[in-house]
Amino acid sequence: MNIELFMDMLRIESTSGKERALSEHLSAAFKTPACKLERWEVGDGTENLLFSWGEPEIVFCSHMDTVPPYIAPSMESLEDGDTIFRGRGTCDAKGQIFALYSACLELERRGHSGFGLLLLSGEETGSFGAKAFRTQHPGGRAVIVGEPTDGSMVSASKGTKSFALTFHGKPFHSGYPKMGESAIDTFYTFLSHLKAQQWPKDELLGETTWNIGKLSSDNPQNILSERLECRLYFRTTFASDSMVERFIAEAADALGCIDGSPRLEFQAFGGDTPMHYTTLEGFPTKTVAFGSDTPQLTNFPEKILCGPGSILVAHRPEEQIRLSELESARDQYVRMFETLKNI
Repeated sequence: MNIELFMDMLRIESTSGKERALSEHLSAAFKTPACKLERWEVGDGTENLLFSWGEPEIVFCSHMDTVPPYIAPSMESLEDGDTIFRGRGTCDAKGQIFALYSACLELERRGHSGFGLLLLSGEETGSFGAKAFRTQHPGGRAVIVGEPTDGSMVSASKGTKSFALTFHGKPFHSGYPKMGESAIDTFYTFLSHLKAQQWPKDELLGETTWNIGKLSSDNPQNILSERLECRLYFRTTFASDSMVERFIAEAADALGCIDGSPRLEFQAFGGDTPMHYTTLEGFPTKTVAFGSDTPQLTNFPEKILCGPGSILVAHRPEEQIRLSELESARDQYVRMFETLKNI
């Protein structure tokens, strides 16, 4: 495998919104005489790339953007002869891109055609590249999406649901709290209700989980909070996916009004539903709790999710991947393609 090519990819910052620099680099670095390159604007300054060997019936795919902050790469040779790569994107998802491209080169060497490599923008912030691609290309029979799954084919994944929450209070001098009402107190009431909620356990995907981010209330320290805003993000299962929005609406009703206005206003942004994936005999399988571009690629009837690296180090300062994992993934992707071609 071309390690210097991989290191060049890792040296380019491509945190979400900045992946244009990487797409420009890869459009030249990945082009071979045997493949055709198509480029489409996503509409936010980023682009999607499709390298095609013949008419692509089976398409390998991953995303070019990474989560911030950018962490410069390093490489270490290990005593066992392996090499470990560290830095942002090593396993999510530049490692996948590198393994997928290496598989394409091997398929090209073996004389295969009818495959492609699709590189998308904006996966980490809403799958904007994948949503755009549905209108840019008719798709094909199957898409093989690279994400860090420890080399296992994903049989099913959790869904996602996202909400913007705004809690309203009545500002007043903090020396006289009974004269007002803090939006922070209302938030804690809602949070207690959320933590007490018993979601049904899914036999396949397990527990429903959630996380709160972008928490903000800019009231002065001596004034009761008039407003608190946050985002609430669920990881849903087949058993809970349809329940989540109803729970938020009922919680808002239960909190009632203050001065004629709701104490809790919410906006639902939707998300992905839990999903089953295509798996192939002879490959290890597992379920995962993370999202990907895969559900948005509706122009492919068969969807496979599989890749090297561990989700447990993705998005973390210690993000890393081993050369042996990348080599195994390359060989696995080649075998997937040849298996699909023979079905």
